[in-house]
Amino acid sequence: MVLAKRPVATEGTLRSWLLEGLQTDRKQIEHGPHVKHSWWRVMCLTGVDYFSTLGYQPGIAVLAAGLLSPLATLFLVALTLLGALPVYRRVAAESPYGQGSIAMLEKLAPQWWGKFFVLALLGFAATDFVITMTLSAADATAHLLENPFMPDFLAGQRVIVTLVLLAALGGVFLMGFTEAIAIAVPLVFVYLGLNAVVVGTGIVHVLQAPRLVWDWESALSVSYSSPLAMIGLSLLVMPKLALGMSGFETGVAVMPVIKGGIGERIVGARRMLTTAALIMSVFLIFSSFVTTVLIPHQEFAEGGKANGRALAYLAHGYLGNWFGTVYDISTIAILWFAGASAMAGLINLVPRYLPRYGMAPEWTGAVRPLVLVFSVIAFAITIIFDADVDAQGGAYATGVLVLMLSAAVAVTLSARTKRQHAATAGFGVISAVLAYTLIDNVFERPDGVKIASFFIAAIVSLSVISRATRSTELRVTEVHLDPLAEEFVNEACGDIHVIANEPHRRDQAEYNDKLRETWITHRLRSNEPVLFVEVTVPDASEFETELHVQGEERYGHKILKIESSAVPNALAALLLYLRDRTGGIPHIYFHWTEGNPVVAMLRYLVFGGGDVPPLTREVLRKAEPDPVRRPRVHVG
Repeated sequence: MVLAKRPVATEGTLRSWLLEGLQTDRKQIEHGPHVKHSWWRVMCLTGVDYFSTLGYQPGIAVLAAGLLSPLATLFLVALTLLGALPVYRRVAAESPYGQGSIAMLEKLAPQWWGKFFVLALLGFAATDFVITMTLSAADATAHLLENPFMPDFLAGQRVIVTLVLLAALGGVFLMGFTEAIAIAVPLVFVYLGLNAVVVGTGIVHVLQAPRLVWDWESALSVSYSSPLAMIGLSLLVMPKLALGMSGFETGVAVMPVIKGGIGERIVGARRMLTTAALIMSVFLIFSSFVTTVLIPHQEFAEGGKANGRALAYLAHGYLGNWFGTVYDISTIAILWFAGASAMAGLINLVPRYLPRYGMAPEWTGAVRPLVLVFSVIAFAITIIFDADVDAQGGAYATGVLVLMLSAAVAVTLSARTKRQHAATAGFGVISAVLAYTLIDNVFERPDGVKIASFFIAAIVSLSVISRATRSTELRVTEVHLDPLAEEFVNEACGDIHVIANEPHRRDQAEYNDKLRETWITHRLRSNEPVLFVEVTVPDASEFETELHVQGEERYGHKILKIESSAVPNALAALLLYLRDRTGGIPHIYFHWTEGNPVVAMLRYLVFGGGDVPPLTREVLRKAEPDPVRRPRVHVG
């Protein structure tokens, strides 16, 4: 029997439009959107973020590694294909409902510690995804304003232009998820095609002028004492290239959008991750090589024509301004829409955690309200950082690397639990490499941790407030009785009298004393049949639960035993169930709780107990607005 009430939108209103597609049922959330898509189409949605890094990754590589850029990029590709890809292929298999590696780690830390651990990881995920939106939009603005055909009145208006791009992105998602994928597919195909032309043209020019390669090799020989020194320095600067590893966590977050059952979803997700990684690896290797060899290094510096747009520089230089402008338009479009994969990740990830924890309003299970909230946050970050790409890069890399490290640790622990020794060792090495990469990035750019800390603090604070304000909701979705409990309820006739008992020794004296107290305090007739009900709280951090009621006969007394996350809510749900089942109004009997009411409220919020009688009555008042049909609460 379903008890928990869901928000109902009035048809034809703004509220109805905003809450369209509201997901509150756990199975519905795990199933994902009703409209599913082929894995390659979903790859285009997640790939707009991953592939769009080609717009700035070659320039970042040269600024970080100089002449060693191609070698450092090779190490980055090796970490991607031999590290991140195997990790996330396993995450896809073990967490196919869009919860990513966070769900795997959630199981390791029970109760409140686990919830706050998940909130911290969600803070880093929010950092990654939101900064993806703002950084990509800011970089799209930079490409737009640096194009030679741009009108002069847009000069110096990067914040306004970035806000317009973010608003347009939010508008696409307000229309719907299918529309977002429909835009992503042509953007990705056109962008990759144009990049293939630019990189291919660059390779042809290198082959036609081998002297450029000889000059590059000579410069390496002069600058570095040995190949080992080159390898060592490339490994040291490789963490600065971490932006080129984005997109994996988003890929597993949108798994519910992939067409097919669980098995097909896993296969599709693995194909999606592998295909995207291979495509990106090829482009990274060749683009890094041709930009390093063909572009004068002073052009990569701040204010240079290749700063943040190395491939665009080659497009304009070797294929003309008209082709270069077409390339710029494609780059601007995909950078603008790169935030789509981040938005998709957020609107798939948030409903799987915060509402389930009672740490967000139920409307967060709908897409459109979340789009509006995240768009407002993106506006604020853009204004705070003045739409500066470099200022946001540290936070972006930190978010990406924390999520990758958490995924690597999760699969390492999973392999260890299953006694897969080779896999444990392999994933352990990957975790160590990612940990080094993260630590190096944090020391190099500590602003990323600061921004992530803000997101974590905001999420934890809002979550705690939401949990407190929602604590007196019914919080029970269904009630199930075992055969003996069914027998007790069926035997009940007329008014049902329930005595709430906090179990201690559970001996005969405890039940006899409790029954005698109820007779005396509440003037209950001694021949009136009663049921004892006992609620224990194994994990108060859970929010919504199903009640499984067990019947037990002990010393001649009939007892209903329940495990729940909160005593008052479980009692209220049971009373409403008994009312609907029998047609009579049940009565429940308590004695007053001693102690400070403020402390009692804190005990309720944290441990699920507290001052049970008034809280039970409050839960009943919210769940049943009609006083005539409301179960009776007696306290003495």
